[in-house]
Amino acid sequence: MEAGVDSAEEEASFVPRERSYTSGSLSDVGKKRKQGTVAEESRDQLNPDTGKEPSNKRVKPVSRLKRFSQTFQVIFELTQGEQSLIDDLNTTRKAYHEPMLKLNIMSEGELAQIFGSMYSLIPIHEDLLSRLQQVRSEDGTVREIGQTLLDWLPSLAAYEAYCCNQVRAKALLDVKRQEQRVDEFLQLCQESAFSRKLDLWSFLDLPRSRLLKYPLLLREMGRHTPADHPDQALLGQANDLLQAIVSRIDQRAGVSECQFYRQCLRSLHPDGLPDDVRLSRRLWCHGELRGNKGAKLRVFLFERALVVTQPVNRGPHPATFQVHRPPIPVGQLVLEDLPDGETTVGGSIRGAFSPGTERARNIFRVRSRDRLQGQTHTLQASDSFSKQQWVSCIRQAVISARDSSSSLSRDDPTLSSSPPLDQIAALTLDSQGSRHSTDIDMEHAV
Repeated sequence: MEAGVDSAEEEASFVPRERSYTSGSLSDVGKKRKQGTVAEESRDQLNPDTGKEPSNKRVKPVSRLKRFSQTFQVIFELTQGEQSLIDDLNTTRKAYHEPMLKLNIMSEGELAQIFGSMYSLIPIHEDLLSRLQQVRSEDGTVREIGQTLLDWLPSLAAYEAYCCNQVRAKALLDVKRQEQRVDEFLQLCQESAFSRKLDLWSFLDLPRSRLLKYPLLLREMGRHTPADHPDQALLGQANDLLQAIVSRIDQRAGVSECQFYRQCLRSLHPDGLPDDVRLSRRLWCHGELRGNKGAKLRVFLFERALVVTQPVNRGPHPATFQVHRPPIPVGQLVLEDLPDGETTVGGSIRGAFSPGTERARNIFRVRSRDRLQGQTHTLQASDSFSKQQWVSCIRQAVISARDSSSSLSRDDPTLSSSPPLDQIAALTLDSQGSRHSTDIDMEHAV
């Protein structure tokens, strides 16, 4: 649920801050190749008299060769990925940007906002591709790659400007797609062979996706590199450097996203938005939920406050969200995870959400610990998974606020309890958490 007014995306119910680090492992390219040959060679090496392997079998060299082979496969994937990205970025410029500018489908300023600094990334990947070609041996193998990557990785800092612009680029693209001329052009491009049935945003998001691939590639290289190989230490240094770069980009992109959505909020209060919203620099998550009367709400969980809003239709303009009730400070936030069919908490929820005898599902409640403020919202998610994501995310925001407040109190009891920005932990969602914990507040969160 990015910003904008695309109807399909409006129905989504939860958007977490994207994590910068990926997990899992690469597909083993050619994993089954020559399995038959290896098995036959193993049988040939058996002792004809005993049927057992000879005691002088040289296991270590075979293991090293296998590990080198797997490392070469990862390097090959790295090389192919760089070439594919370069080709796709050039295609984006020639098939989308240049024709739309020439045909005056969008203005130069609008195109600059949507495409951002994408084309400045092309020389960076051409440089890596050139470096990889230079270290290849005549037989096509790469003996050492650690220093090459270590020298090249600092250039990824250029991704910061591009990633920070993405939320605004997506919002403007969604607005422009409402114009018939723009929509027809983009639809024609998507139906063309060069697009591979991908829409424009898929191309615009390719650099970010590629950035998230590098940590996985480096881990795979390190895993398949022998411990006594010179690359082992260098790949470790490269991985540390890469993690620092990606973490910084993620942090700055989070600040940009938070700032964008703060600007989309409209308060009915004469003093505008409270400090807990204006001073927040991180957005934990946001998305569409339904209120206790079935109304569509857009809820934002900022670093310091939970804000419940209603979308405002402004036509050919970026979406805005009306804040009707005061936001709930995260430090005062209480979460109640209500079981399906609950009817005893705050009256009959079943009647509020569901017609007839159908049981109400995926309900949770948020309120202020300060009951004098009277802030209570009973909310319904679209499905159980979305509800669990919201519950987990709110818990983490509350725990983070509590931990930051406790840390400040220990360091200096006279300081404000507001959490320092440099101590806010990165978002990690745990959808496997408890589904039935209730009345979670800063005093009971663990």
